[in-house]
Amino acid sequence: MKKILVLLGPNLNMVGTREKSIYGEENAETINKDILNYAENANFKCDIFQSNHEGELIDIIHRSLNEYDGAVINAGALTHYSYALRDAIASVSAIPFVEVHMSNIHKREEFRHHSVISPVCAGQICGFGKDSYRLGIEALKGLI
Repeated sequence: MKKILVLLGPNLNMVGTREKSIYGEENAETINKDILNYAENANFKCDIFQSNHEGELIDIIHRSLNEYDGAVINAGALTHYSYALRDAIASVSAIPFVEVHMSNIHKREEFRHHSVISPVCAGQICGFGKDSYRLGIEALKGLI
C-alpha cells in the first residue's frame, strides 16, 4: 500500500475557529478524520502532520523522502514567502507534492495570489474547502 503525507502549515489547526466565512464551520479535527477516511478508501496509508513552525515542516519534508510516496501540502501563509519551504520540497523531488488551499487564494488579498512553492509542486488545487484535500489525494493517485 502506498503511503502519503498530508502536511499542514501555520494556523490550520484553527480551522473552524478562525475566519469561518472563508474556512467554514467544520473544525480541523473532523476535517483530518475525513482526510484519513478518504485516503484509506483510496488505498493509501496516510499520515497528517500540522505545525505552526517552519523548521518542523522542513524537517518532516526532508524525512518524507524515505517514508512517503507522495504528499499533499497546505503550507498556509508560508506558501507566499517561504523560500526555505520551497527549497525543502525541491530537495525531495523524487516524490510528488500537490499544493492545496481550502480557499481560492487568487480571489483573496493580493499577497496571497503568488505561491513560491508552486514551481516545485506537481500542481495546485484551491478554493474547494475541505474537498481540496480530497482532490489533492486524487491527484496523487495519478502521480504515484
